[in-house]
Amino acid sequence: MATQHAHTAQSAAFPESYLATLRSQIRKHPLFTVNNLNRDFVGTRGFSVVFTRAGQERVVANFPWLAPYLERVVDPGCNAFYLNPLQLEGGSRVDPHVDRSLRAYCNDITTPFCVSVLYVDVPTAMRGGRLVLQRGKKLLARVQPEANLLVTFDGDLLHSVERLESQGLRLSLVCEQYALDERELAAVPTYNVESRARAY
Repeated sequence: MATQHAHTAQSAAFPESYLATLRSQIRKHPLFTVNNLNRDFVGTRGFSVVFTRAGQERVVANFPWLAPYLERVVDPGCNAFYLNPLQLEGGSRVDPHVDRSLRAYCNDITTPFCVSVLYVDVPTAMRGGRLVLQRGKKLLARVQPEANLLVTFDGDLLHSVERLESQGLRLSLVCEQYALDERELAAVPTYNVESRARAY
């Protein structure tokens, strides 16, 4: 448990066999390519799935390997989600930002209620690549990733990922979870996929 209860972290969150499935399914998926996220995400790969509660069954139908993750992490008080696999390699980083990825659909949308991160693959003896959590200028935590660590943090926190100084691939599965009012929710698609892949 972190300072001011800004995040929780649980090791060995899933069976190892499930982690192996995630690694395989994410990396071989045709959507998985140079990231569609903004310029804060330097040298990263991934894709994104936007959905509401009404669209969750469609997510599972199209990505059945996400079902155990969603069953575990989805907060019952949330009604809209922005989910993305995120891979960093040597030289990659994520600059400080506050998540508000659904802003593409509703410009004045609130910050997420929380953000859940599962570390799917972490290089041995990784240098750099820590998750840094801040509230304003106050440093709350530097989280050292490890495979099968599930971290959930407050959605209004400023956060970043330190530059990955070593070789290897750091893969996580991230879910921004929102508790939207009726106006905000109406602007969010029930289900949508965002990727720079040419066809999907």
